[in-house]
Amino acid sequence: MRRPAPRRPREPTIALINVVFLMLVFFMVAGTLAPSQEKGLQLVETAQLEGRAPPDALVIGADGQMRYRGAELTSASALLDRPDSRALDVVRLMPDRDLPAADLVRIGAELRAAGVERVVISTLRVAE
Repeated sequence: MRRPAPRRPREPTIALINVVFLMLVFFMVAGTLAPSQEKGLQLVETAQLEGRAPPDALVIGADGQMRYRGAELTSASALLDRPDSRALDVVRLMPDRDLPAADLVRIGAELRAAGVERVVISTLRVAE
């Protein structure tokens, strides 16, 4: 009488699928934590600069209209009068690319005159 051939154990593919699914869910949740930029805003393009994501940036539209955390501001120095903006020593600006440079310089000077130590401009890095 012939013995039956030994069966090979099945591979644990279900465990692999579960791990991949959990990683997918993790990255979907982690990717939605950062706030999105304002709609219709086109950032200035730069290359070969070290940058950081702007957590709380003063958004400046092409028409010079300023927004901070979704609220409109009448002037750049009004940012420092807001209760939710603690004493800021660094202010991040996120200007539209169509904003005139003279307006951007004026806003930066206004912030410096109001007591801000450093003004950082956020731009969009493009490949060369």
